[in-house]
Amino acid sequence: MAFKPKDLFARRRKRTRVKLRKVSGLRPRLSVFRSSLHIYAQVIDDTKGATLAAASSLEKDMRSKTGANVEAAKAVGKLVAQRAVEKGIKDVVFDRGGFRYHGRIKAVADAAREGGLKF
Repeated sequence: MAFKPKDLFARRRKRTRVKLRKVSGLRPRLSVFRSSLHIYAQVIDDTKGATLAAASSLEKDMRSKTGANVEAAKAVGKLVAQRAVEKGIKDVVFDRGGFRYHGRIKAVADAAREGGLKF
């Protein structure tokens, strides 16, 4: 019996969220979403249910780059890290959602680490 890609994605997302719930009350969560054309990242405080910092490849200064490549993902990671550090946030938990940790997702994480975030 073969699983559908949607089912595998949902399974990975659920597994990730269960692990994150253990520490999400202590630190904000850096959530990453990847579509076929763009990439989005936001730092979320789960206790308040509020977004503290966000960046995406749709912003005006990012539109010259396409969001569907690693270079744009690195730029989004640096930008979200810069905005979070400006607000005094340094420790976060990385939430990759149901996406596998490679390619653009890994590029956002590496750039956020370079930008000053710890996870």
